[in-house]
Amino acid sequence: MDDQNIPIDIHTTKLLDWLISRRHIPKDWQNRVIKVREKINNAIQDMPVHDGIVKLVSGQHINYFHCLKIVDILKETEKDSKNIFGRYGSQRMKDWQDVIADYQKDNIYLAEVAVMLIRNVSYEIPSMKKQVHKLEQLQAENEKKIKDCNKSEAVSQKEFKVACGQLGIKGEKVKSELLDLLNELPQLYEETAEKITIVRSAIELYAAFTKYLSGQDIDCINLPILSYLIEKGNTTAYEFVYGEKPLRIEEPQKATMEEVDKDDVNVIDFGDSDNIDFGDNGAEVDFGGETKEIDFGDQIVLETPKSAEQIICSTDSSNDGSFEIISYDDLNPDLEIVLDESGIVVEKSGEDGGIARGEEALTILDHPKYREQIINDLSELEAFVKMRLFEMSHESDVLSMSQMQDAPTTLQMQTLESVTALADSVNVALSCLTNKRIQHLHNIKHSERYLDLLTASLNQKLTLGDRMRATKKVLEDKTAQTADEIRKLVPVIKLLFERSKQMQREIQDDISKKYNGRTVNLVGGVNVLTV
Repeated sequence: MDDQNIPIDIHTTKLLDWLISRRHIPKDWQNRVIKVREKINNAIQDMPVHDGIVKLVSGQHINYFHCLKIVDILKETEKDSKNIFGRYGSQRMKDWQDVIADYQKDNIYLAEVAVMLIRNVSYEIPSMKKQVHKLEQLQAENEKKIKDCNKSEAVSQKEFKVACGQLGIKGEKVKSELLDLLNELPQLYEETAEKITIVRSAIELYAAFTKYLSGQDIDCINLPILSYLIEKGNTTAYEFVYGEKPLRIEEPQKATMEEVDKDDVNVIDFGDSDNIDFGDNGAEVDFGGETKEIDFGDQIVLETPKSAEQIICSTDSSNDGSFEIISYDDLNPDLEIVLDESGIVVEKSGEDGGIARGEEALTILDHPKYREQIINDLSELEAFVKMRLFEMSHESDVLSMSQMQDAPTTLQMQTLESVTALADSVNVALSCLTNKRIQHLHNIKHSERYLDLLTASLNQKLTLGDRMRATKKVLEDKTAQTADEIRKLVPVIKLLFERSKQMQREIQDDISKKYNGRTVNLVGGVNVLTV
């Protein structure tokens, strides 16, 4: 077989070693190339204005093959300096011809171009492609984060609107709107008290069941405060405790109680001290007819003022310290005691009473303690009807036993459907009292800290939306910047790839000339790269 037809295959990464081993280039080629590069830098300082030259010398490392093209261009631009012997008198031409001569000596140009090709194939192009890949990953991550920000922003806005909707506010001025909602509490409590009356039948069944199982003849009192709410309505805690309506209701104010309007009637606070200052003048007791003065002695003490049952006062003119208890039960039923100077008016006993202050002025549904007791009563009632449903549905009803056949008709006539209806009514009452709106308003009224926390929680949702928008703006800027970097790198990679392919062809052709035109193939390298 003719060797001329056998192609020469050289791996691109082994090209430099192959050239040295075949003695095409010397081992000290690097030092000699440095000197050539210095001549190129000097020669390039004085170049004619030509588009081809500008394209060759801009944005790339000039090699031997570029120098050949530059000389070809100078042959056109410097043809006027050519003498009769065919030589050019231009210094530009002499400089570049000198560069080409140094390159061709010992083929050091092959070494330089081989190194350029190896560097492009093994490092430059892969590095830029890797950089583009990282930028694309970063761009994808930023786009994902932007979507997450949009989602978080939408969720926070939705949660804010839902929370404001549950509370019944617009959300423009959260704290002031929440405080304004407290005006709706009395009406809400009245509506709730009306709805809770639907558990009356369940309470009656519970009482009858408890009475029957306990074996007591007297009526059993079950769920006292819940029963009271159904019977009397949402009265003040004062009326629930003392069994009588207050003469006046003074709900606790957020402002200090010491700030009392001078035009109002003097109010005595019995919570801090039992000593009452009646002023400088003595008081008179009006019995409806003859008026008598009473000497109160050294001290007047009013006991149990809220029930207005008795007044302990000094009646001994000798000041021996003795006291007599005057009970209203022993006086005329129409008795009215007026203490003008002190500002105290104690009217008829019975359903009329004293002044409801502080927590006693709150309704039982608004009173934290009694509200909790009502919820507990409803929960207890709920547990009872659920247990009855369980027993009746699993045929384990104690009333079906032979020894329980003497149960009242009320208990025996209960069916699974009727008890289910009772359970539904209890659930409705419990949900009315424990719905989020009433709970929020109740807590707002009785806890300033809760109001601050609720306001902060709602505002935080708005703040989160603002943070998400700010974060999204930063991510969008980064995404745009990343896309711009990718747009700049991709053309550079393509140009470098094309130049590497061109260098590969030029090296193959140059080596082929040295082997009498044999085919030379540089395998690997650019051939396996993709843009």
